[in-house]
Amino acid sequence: MTYKILDTFAGAGGFSLGFEMAGATIIGAIEQDEWATDTFKSNHPNTLVIKSKLEDLNDSYLKTNFQNIDILLGGPPCQGFSIANKKNGDPKDPRNSLFQEFLRVAKVLQPRIVIMENVPNLLNAKTADKTPVIEIIENELRELGYFVYKTILEAQNYGVPQIRKRLFVIASKNELQKPFPEATHSTDLTLGLQPCLTLWDAISDLPAILAREGAEISEYTVEPQTDYQKTLRKNSTKLHNHKAMKHSKRLVERFQSMEWGQSTSDVPDHLKPIKRNSSEISTTVYDQNNRRMHPNKPCHTIAASFYANFVHPYLDRNFTAREGARIQSFPDDYIFLGKPTVVSHKLLQREGRFDEKYLCQYNQIGNAVPPLLAFNVAKNLLSQLESSNHE
Repeated sequence: MTYKILDTFAGAGGFSLGFEMAGATIIGAIEQDEWATDTFKSNHPNTLVIKSKLEDLNDSYLKTNFQNIDILLGGPPCQGFSIANKKNGDPKDPRNSLFQEFLRVAKVLQPRIVIMENVPNLLNAKTADKTPVIEIIENELRELGYFVYKTILEAQNYGVPQIRKRLFVIASKNELQKPFPEATHSTDLTLGLQPCLTLWDAISDLPAILAREGAEISEYTVEPQTDYQKTLRKNSTKLHNHKAMKHSKRLVERFQSMEWGQSTSDVPDHLKPIKRNSSEISTTVYDQNNRRMHPNKPCHTIAASFYANFVHPYLDRNFTAREGARIQSFPDDYIFLGKPTVVSHKLLQREGRFDEKYLCQYNQIGNAVPPLLAFNVAKNLLSQLESSNHE
């Protein structure tokens, strides 16, 4: 049996891809960003992909287009994204947020399973009257007739070469014996699992381009070096999205001075960042910016702004979008559309250029659920749906 999936807040489609890899069919996706929607459509040509805010799609539209879905996916931004009037209570209350829209979809379509992915910090969030946000979320799902389970999964325990913790809330119409997948990889080799993958396991076969080099489409120059690389290359004959950033000479010099594990705060004073519109050295320490990654460890979390977070272990530049995609476990034939990077959203906002605020390739990759993590979640759940069908 094929299970039908609707992905909301779908982004570039990492969550969907994992479920597809496990044998499910992605019948629909809803995403408000234009470039992320383009990426999703291009990689899922048979899916109905709708560029829209969730709150702009009414119940009858949802019923008409997405009847009989089995699983609803989504990572609604839960805090501070009020679609209600801010004066109307507490913006941190999920009932005032896009989470409510996500729940509305569940209520209208009544899928067998609802899965929400979010940052682990959501477990610490409280509303103005000190109610834990997660408690409200769980209660609302129970009121819709679901059994609710939650846990934090670590991507590196499922073969993703990255330290990335994510909260998963799974709501199921039937009680689940095992809501979450068992780890396949571990840093503790006494457990008999596979060792966690390293950054170098993921990217060592990609062409060693320097700052300002590379192209949106290029050639592979060496054979894959690891099983992980072989798997992600699949049927790709061309390399996409492997284009280095246009760093200044001074920034390249700064990177040259850095050892593994060091960041901007560790470089000699004369190479530290300069204050905006000035020749003075900035006193602000950006400890998280431009840290040189260790090749033989899992990478740090790939965030939406990862183009400024990490320096390649051996080359004096930031990661390319494709290197980020590898670290997130996207296969090489998954091609990201839109520009590689964009002007900072803060600057656009200051200048009132709201119609230029798109998710660039790096944002799309960093925002995604790693497909390999999603695949493990999917495989575990689909096998249980299958057995409940036979009972």
